[in-house]
Amino acid sequence: MWAELLPVGRSASSGGYRRFAWNSADAECRAWFEQQARDRGLTYELDRNGNQWAWLGDPSGEGAVVTGSHLDSVPDGGAFDGPLGVVSSFAALDELRSRGAGFTRPLAIVNFGDEEGARFGVACIGSRLTAGVLGRDAAYELRDADGVRLPDAMERAGYDPTAIGADSDRLARIGAFVELHVEQGRYLAEDRPVGVASAIWPHGRWRFDFHGEANHAGTTRIEDRRDPMLTYANTVLAARKKAKLAGALATFGKVAVEPNGTNAIASLVRGWLDSRAADEATLTALVEEIGQAATERGGRDGVRVELTRESYTPVVDFDGPLRDRLAQVLGKRGPGGVPVLPTGAGHDAGILASAIPTAMLFVRNPSGVSHSPAEHAETADCLAGVSALADVLEDLACQ
Repeated sequence: MWAELLPVGRSASSGGYRRFAWNSADAECRAWFEQQARDRGLTYELDRNGNQWAWLGDPSGEGAVVTGSHLDSVPDGGAFDGPLGVVSSFAALDELRSRGAGFTRPLAIVNFGDEEGARFGVACIGSRLTAGVLGRDAAYELRDADGVRLPDAMERAGYDPTAIGADSDRLARIGAFVELHVEQGRYLAEDRPVGVASAIWPHGRWRFDFHGEANHAGTTRIEDRRDPMLTYANTVLAARKKAKLAGALATFGKVAVEPNGTNAIASLVRGWLDSRAADEATLTALVEEIGQAATERGGRDGVRVELTRESYTPVVDFDGPLRDRLAQVLGKRGPGGVPVLPTGAGHDAGILASAIPTAMLFVRNPSGVSHSPAEHAETADCLAGVSALADVLEDLACQ
């Protein structure tokens, strides 16, 4: 399975992946998922929000146990973020069948669409729509960098966008969702190969618009310039400093410039801030401080600054009884128990946590690098993750 997915959407120049929502690489990944379901005799289903489901047992049954992740990527992302969870889910089912496990609850494997938000700027669109966190009207207003609306992109890919929206009936039938994911740090690097998630830090995305005045780079005096690039650059530095002081994270990872000419002073710079902290109060205060620093510098540069929150996810504490149950099951695998650790990365499991019991397993990432072609997990650790997921699913769905 892993070998089949590796070439899909991979850039020959960067070695990274460009699997964006509703593009051709995404379509290939979706076709792969459907084929894996059908090869195993599972009931394949596409829900109203474009998420894919593969069911063992009655899809309309109660108390279903669901596992899976996503198959899309960030721009030039790595191979493991998302796909490891989906591949491991199918592999865990194969292992359970080889054990002769008797299922007492419906089991489903899911591929949530557009988890990374690389195309339309909002992360976890598939799960947000399902949980009602993202409304239909707001989703219809989302556009990509080329101005293509989300519903138009879905329609071009052969899906009906008129049905998108909250899917409370589906969620009501789910008793637990467990997502396996490669760790996006290295807290497990010198410990055990698999850990259990305790919580997700609150996080969000904010767009800064720096409005200046376009002018000639070679003839405009320094004192006559209203250069938004200066304000933007100062804001990037301020964000790093203030985040470090707060024990939090702040990253400007995306920027757009108009008119984007080498010999032109920009008229507009847009910068997107990703910020995360251990608690919501710290995160709120940090973003306010960064915004204030931008406005103050803009006043000196003759630049007007606008700040817009594009997405936000509050702190997520995973379901306590489910988390403890996973830790107990996996603690039996060896001495010392299983590591339980928080993460600063957002996931579909975090979005769904407000509606259903959710939990996560992390597979060790020796380098700690993620959202990069250098992202990696050793085969032995991946197999340990499959075995751990199989143990968890057997405990939840076969009792």
